[in-house]
Amino acid sequence: MYDATRRALRTALQTLVAIIPLLAEDPSLSDVPALAGVVAAATVLSRLMAVPAVERLLPHWLRKEGGP
Repeated sequence: MYDATRRALRTALQTLVAIIPLLAEDPSLSDVPALAGVVAAATVLSRLMAVPAVERLLPHWLRKEGGP
């Protein structure tokens, strides 16, 4: 598994764990698609941030070590 894919999956899991309290307070089925959208958006952004071209656009203090 590629490192970028691993990071995207880790972000999805972290986001899912972060929104669990929202489900615990009012577990409405109408909220599930919106919360799934939040997890998907976080995953896509995480994957996008791992692209080398995007990495080069980031300020040096946000780049991963050993990056461009």
